[in-house]
Amino acid sequence: MKAIQITFDERLLEKLDNDEEVKHEGRSAVIRRAVADYLRKKRRATIATAYRRAYGTQPAESDLSGWAEEGVWPDE
Repeated sequence: MKAIQITFDERLLEKLDNDEEVKHEGRSAVIRRAVADYLRKKRRATIATAYRRAYGTQPAESDLSGWAEEGVWPDE
């Protein structure tokens, strides 16, 4: 892992330091998870936007349209 330096508002840092999970696992572990969660959510949002852009503006067409008359059902 690589150590980095970040700046926090003093009130935010105080709230972070008072959190039980932070007290138990440490700032770095909690912040790493928060960043990983942020990046995961951002990636999902990017994928969802791309999906809507690709498929959202076109009318839904069935790949099976026109085949209803082609099927043959066995006599019972």
